[in-house]
Amino acid sequence: MGKLDGKVCVITGASRGIGAEIAREFAAEGGKVVAAARTLREGDHPLEGSLEKTVSEIKENGGEATASAVNISVPEDCERLIEEAHAAYGNVDVLVNNAALTYFIPVKDYPVRRWMRSWAVNFHAPFMLSQMVLGEMIEAKCGSIVNISSGAAIGPGRGPYPDAPAGGGGTCYGAEKAALERFTQGLAQEVYQYGISVTCVSPSQVVPTPGTVFHNLVTGMDDPRGENPNLMAKSALLLASEPLDKVTGRVTYSQEILKEFDWIQDAKGTGIDREGSGYSQV
Repeated sequence: MGKLDGKVCVITGASRGIGAEIAREFAAEGGKVVAAARTLREGDHPLEGSLEKTVSEIKENGGEATASAVNISVPEDCERLIEEAHAAYGNVDVLVNNAALTYFIPVKDYPVRRWMRSWAVNFHAPFMLSQMVLGEMIEAKCGSIVNISSGAAIGPGRGPYPDAPAGGGGTCYGAEKAALERFTQGLAQEVYQYGISVTCVSPSQVVPTPGTVFHNLVTGMDDPRGENPNLMAKSALLLASEPLDKVTGRVTYSQEILKEFDWIQDAKGTGIDREGSGYSQV
């Protein structure tokens, strides 16, 4: 018996990386997965990974999944994603807001159009998608929303900054993830009365993915400093499946939450060896 048997799970950014791993994990636990991203076919994007590959792998392993090729920076595509989920499987039980768009550009050079698009994907889409599924979750008096954050939300702290890295460029992404963490706890408080869980998790260590390799955050997919993406998938599963009162409102880190619930024994990184963001501590 799986932890998500029969539950309809919408996962954004599921064509590669952490999102694809979450989609596979949720399907293996009995979830009916709606995998959403822009990249439908291999080769449609410069980076490796596609919805067709994710869905094919799930089906080959006996799981159930369907692809939804959408651009969630566009409100109409957010609506279409939920409509396609309804058409394929019915009402949504679990929403994982994982999709991310990053441009590592200093604020002084940041094109306004890119800034707005980044916020649309990383913050406004989680708001819109959450709002779109809340009605059916409230009616069912249950449901789970899991937001994927980042260590970038922690920020550099107060100055002075004599050793500031050259170039910088993480201010926008960090601000978006910090906002997502505050949104998580605010929404969790609003919908607690309806039995809906809202949580947020970040990797304890950088996860090697096609995206993090592209941005030079890791040296390669086998970087020994990296965290296995399955730990993020497992932590998302934990947050999506544990009872409401045990997890709702949690802003946490993959290895921290997995160790706390005895899903793993050894842990390291943010949440273990070093403090996380302020929201993770309240």
